[in-house]
Amino acid sequence: MDRSNRTSNAAVGFVLLGFSDLHHLRGLLFFVFFTVLLATLAGNLLILLAVATEHTRPPMLLFLCQLSAIELCYTLVIVPRTLADLVTPVGNPISFVGCATQMYFFAALGGAECFLLLAMSYDRYVAICRPLHYAVMMSQEFCLHLAVICCLGGFAVSLGLTVAVFRLPFCRSHRINHFFCDIPALLHLACTKSYTSELPLLAACIIVLLLPFVLILVSYSYITAAVLRIRDSAGRGKAFSTCASHLAVALLHYGCASFMYVRPKSSYSPKRDKMLSLFYTNITPLLYPLIYSLRNKEIKGAVRKLLQKKVARPNWDILKCRSQP
Repeated sequence: MDRSNRTSNAAVGFVLLGFSDLHHLRGLLFFVFFTVLLATLAGNLLILLAVATEHTRPPMLLFLCQLSAIELCYTLVIVPRTLADLVTPVGNPISFVGCATQMYFFAALGGAECFLLLAMSYDRYVAICRPLHYAVMMSQEFCLHLAVICCLGGFAVSLGLTVAVFRLPFCRSHRINHFFCDIPALLHLACTKSYTSELPLLAACIIVLLLPFVLILVSYSYITAAVLRIRDSAGRGKAFSTCASHLAVALLHYGCASFMYVRPKSSYSPKRDKMLSLFYTNITPLLYPLIYSLRNKEIKGAVRKLLQKKVARPNWDILKCRSQP
């Protein structure tokens, strides 16, 4: 029975309903999503270029560069397919392999981001609580190894989760009431009545969401205690300012992810999940560069240098041309 169902799934694939209930707003939705996509690509590419032009890269700049790369890939996994579906007939098919691939990269990049935010909190902990040992503990080689481990961890957890989800028998309609192959939407189609189908998602949430978030809270408890021991109010404000952007992004990322995935299958609501996924997959990748650009002095300095180079170079070329006979 299971083998025949999996064979049928692989042959038939799925149908993404997307925003079929809002067909009269498809033009407006396409314009909004496309505008947000361009802004997200521009913001994250600006950070990547700014960091790439820096001769010296502190650990936080390296982590921010990786975060922007993850957000860039994360956006490209979801949004282009959504835009294509908005200009094609309602109910667009996606193959079994295509759906599994999309879910795999979506979960892998999200998991890598969770681990990366944990690495960034460790960086802030060492910078504030052990400043004299910062250069030794957060060496360039160690940070590169940490960045690679974050990516490998996210992709490893996603591989196990994807295999577990797509081994389930999908006995119901293959119509996914979503604009991409999200995990709760696929679990809703599974015909298993026991809670065993939810165990892989629960295990992934514990590894990717719960444990890193608890460790981030622990690190910030030490950071808060260390900052409160600073007698100078200006020093306390500066220390808190260096952590504000990371803490804001961490709360936003873990809050949205926990609300989406740390709940039973019985509470699945297609309309609510689609609205939250819109924010999670479109708005947060746009907000992260803005948050770090406004709050992080290293990023502001790198972006300022990049823009000054781009402005100064054409002016220098013009002056050189005018000086020639």
